[in-house]
Amino acid sequence: MEMVRCVLMRGGTSKAVFLYANDLPSDPKVRDRVILSIFGSPDPRQIDGLGGSDMLTSKLAIIAPPSRPDADVDYLFAQVGVSEPVVDFSGNCGNISSAVGPFAVDEGLVRATEPVTKVRIHQVNTKRLIIAEVPVANGKALVEGDFAIDGVPGTGAPIFLDWSDMAGSITGKLLPTGHVVDSVSVGGRQYEISIVDAGNPLVFVRAESLGIKGTESADEIENNKPLMDLVEKIRGVAAHMLGFVDDPAKSREKSPYLPFFAIVSPPQAYRAAIRNTDITPDMIDITARMISFLHAHKTYPGSGTVCTGVACKIPGSVANQVLRPEARSRVRINIGHPAGIIPVEAEVVQEGKEIKLTRAAIIRTARRLMEGYVYVRKSVYAS
Repeated sequence: MEMVRCVLMRGGTSKAVFLYANDLPSDPKVRDRVILSIFGSPDPRQIDGLGGSDMLTSKLAIIAPPSRPDADVDYLFAQVGVSEPVVDFSGNCGNISSAVGPFAVDEGLVRATEPVTKVRIHQVNTKRLIIAEVPVANGKALVEGDFAIDGVPGTGAPIFLDWSDMAGSITGKLLPTGHVVDSVSVGGRQYEISIVDAGNPLVFVRAESLGIKGTESADEIENNKPLMDLVEKIRGVAAHMLGFVDDPAKSREKSPYLPFFAIVSPPQAYRAAIRNTDITPDMIDITARMISFLHAHKTYPGSGTVCTGVACKIPGSVANQVLRPEARSRVRINIGHPAGIIPVEAEVVQEGKEIKLTRAAIIRTARRLMEGYVYVRKSVYAS
């Protein structure tokens, strides 16, 4: 068998295998076979690989030297299918982005500076820069700290991520359709949606228009087949509008990762699933549930957090409509998700007819879980 050096990192509420680009085959088809083998896909349990049988733990970060002069490191993200033989490079993961800075510091890819090292990350999927501020002690990324994330036990050192370069990250436009709100027809009904691209493109839809409260758990959403079918039909129309597919009915097959789908509603009371505590309306500014990679997200993705925060600041958008009114003038917005609350900072300005992103930031924690070698059968490398 072939040995491939790897590091397993937690970033925010996700985990990823970190590999160096030069340790992977250059042929994309062989590379993807190797990646699937490393994760043990396709298999619902991923029993013969490093995957954790969940979309939040079936993620990959490929690291390389910087390919642009204003960056310290290149980072390419892939969402690896669990039950499907899919390696999707179409978008980024915000949670895993938070682990790239600590990885770069610990691997000696950047010069460690105390107390904080700025790491300029070239996010290759989006061709944009993310600036990570990594706490450092004794030349290594600091792990201990008092910052807590809903969905992750304990606390850690806060990692500040500046996403202000991410407007139009995939489509080239903050508002890809040119409209704050679009009306789409599905099954003979009209649905108001907002499509916003900041970090990753998201489709925003009101919970009430889908016939739900918006406080449902991830399992309740996922097990509601009529709802999931409707979501995919609306998402397919949006994917077609964005040019990701030539037929809305092909979105599940041709573009399962993007766009993300956000179900939003005003601040409401509900029970946070993972920490098993009550969320009250006064604690949050918007209630949100996310569908990504054809599954209901158990927490809330980092890139989705950024985009939701930005969408909340765009006057008249679906997210802005349900946002707590007094939060519209604040930089910080608290998003209520199935596992608790995630804060985001966002600001936009109107310049003529164009809306420009001036600030987008989140704080996460991350740490190295293990490093070593993963073994891949030699037959996987055969052309």
